[in-house]
Amino acid sequence: MSTQTMTNGVTTSSSNQANSPSWLEREKGFLLFLVSAFLLVGATSGTPHIAMWVGFAFAGYSAIANDSIQTLGTFIASNAQRPWWHQWLFMGAIFLATISYSWWAYSGDVSYQRLASKGFATAPTEFHFLQLSAPIFLLILTRFKMPVSTTFLLLSCFAASGKSIMAMTTKSLGGYGIAFIGSIVIWYAFGPLMKRAFKGKAHPAWRVAQWCSTGLLWSVWLMQDMANIAVFLPRSLSLIQVSVFGLFIFLGLGLLFYKRGERIQEVVTEKADVTDVRSATIIDLVYAVILYIFKIKSQVPMSTTWVFIGLLAGRQLAWSLRALGPCDRMTQIRAAGKMVGKDLAFVSIGFGISLLLASLINPVIGESLFN
Repeated sequence: MSTQTMTNGVTTSSSNQANSPSWLEREKGFLLFLVSAFLLVGATSGTPHIAMWVGFAFAGYSAIANDSIQTLGTFIASNAQRPWWHQWLFMGAIFLATISYSWWAYSGDVSYQRLASKGFATAPTEFHFLQLSAPIFLLILTRFKMPVSTTFLLLSCFAASGKSIMAMTTKSLGGYGIAFIGSIVIWYAFGPLMKRAFKGKAHPAWRVAQWCSTGLLWSVWLMQDMANIAVFLPRSLSLIQVSVFGLFIFLGLGLLFYKRGERIQEVVTEKADVTDVRSATIIDLVYAVILYIFKIKSQVPMSTTWVFIGLLAGRQLAWSLRALGPCDRMTQIRAAGKMVGKDLAFVSIGFGISLLLASLINPVIGESLFN
């Protein structure tokens, strides 16, 4: 009887394993979407007035979904208990206000003049298949939880010269370095104070402060990264065009909040202490200040992903340096180094893919970069 029971137990376990869905079954819906997306791109690439909206639609969701870890990641993680539609309406209203101001102040430009910089000022009049496919590749990378630079992946495909890409690269690397060093200084110096002050249940005022700091960050990020989405469209949008632009992204934000972020959200939640509303507030505020400084410095687009990865890397390393005891400290530093290296590898892969796409699409870019 006992043997029979054990046998049945093994059989049941084997049956459960056999009935668990395979990767192909789990991703069947996403793979069907990819096939449909590439077919749509192929069918519309020869019709510019339709293709620009197809490219915008894919770029609109893919860019925000991948970059959501930077601006909305800590917000989503620390507000997991709140209704998703509260977060959506709040951030959606900020989005509409931010692009509306740019559209009004800059004669129909929703990118805060990022696309007025040299190499991007002329709107495309025809589209290559790979240009329209770039946002789809971004969706694939997002599915694999890779925080890549949407600026490089999307804008590089439209750059008029290699110099414009070099200018973006220089500014982005500078942003990574400043964020990395700055966060080490801030969290090494004030980390212990934060740790003592952030014990126990957070005061309700912290929730208000977090929503304000994240709203500020979200607005500043939009000023930097709307260029990645608007690059497919005319540089000056009519009232009808900007209405379609705003409504589509507003609804896409709703989907993102409903899903509680894409799988890439794990890049944020695996970091130390980011789900605490007080830590999330400080992270968002520091990040917003850095982005705003770079916004007023020049109109050249930059990778906000590199800045964010540098910020989290420096913060994680600062916590490791503060670990008690030399053995604990070395263990923490090695773990932090591994995490930093993984994130940096992912954004570097995205950078390489963006340069490859730009070279395949535009021979001028290929010659400028590789010769």
